[in-house]
Amino acid sequence: MAENFQYDVEILHLLVSPAHAYFGRARDGAAAVPTIDADRAEVVAGKGIVGDRFFGKAAHMDAAVTLFAVESLEAIAAELDAGPFDPLLTRRNVVLRGAQLAPLLGHDFTLESAGSPVSLHGGRHAQPCAWMNEVLAPGAHPAMRGRGGIRCRALSNGVLRRGPAVLVSPVPLERARAGEASLLRPSRLP
Repeated sequence: MAENFQYDVEILHLLVSPAHAYFGRARDGAAAVPTIDADRAEVVAGKGIVGDRFFGKAAHMDAAVTLFAVESLEAIAAELDAGPFDPLLTRRNVVLRGAQLAPLLGHDFTLESAGSPVSLHGGRHAQPCAWMNEVLAPGAHPAMRGRGGIRCRALSNGVLRRGPAVLVSPVPLERARAGEASLLRPSRLP
């Protein structure tokens, strides 16, 4: 039986937005779309977060839920001598404190809040777009590379809630490295 590691984390923000703010908008500027910093977000297996722009979209099934460590944003602000930055501008769905995320690539893990577990699969890095230079600060786009969070597939139904949470991981994580850039690739399991 494989060992699991449990980490106390905090869900700071749950971004749910029915439309894209940055995609395909180079000339027009960021779109004024409704964006909710929800108290709770319903997750549906194989589809993502109910009400979000990626929900049920075939092209995004394996990456419909994005997780982001706020420590990354804090490190970027310090490096650029700017900020503090609004984490919602990164357009990541789940903003956490206390979680190193890159080692979760290629693994199934669980995020549990208020007694509701949600199983996810860490699929790939959530690469930043060039808009980060506009909405955060000049240089934010390259500074976010390798630490823009991870894109995940929802493996189970559940509800995520802002506040204290537990991340159950099959691999050890280092809280102190949550803000570091990483170029890890998903592990290949036999």
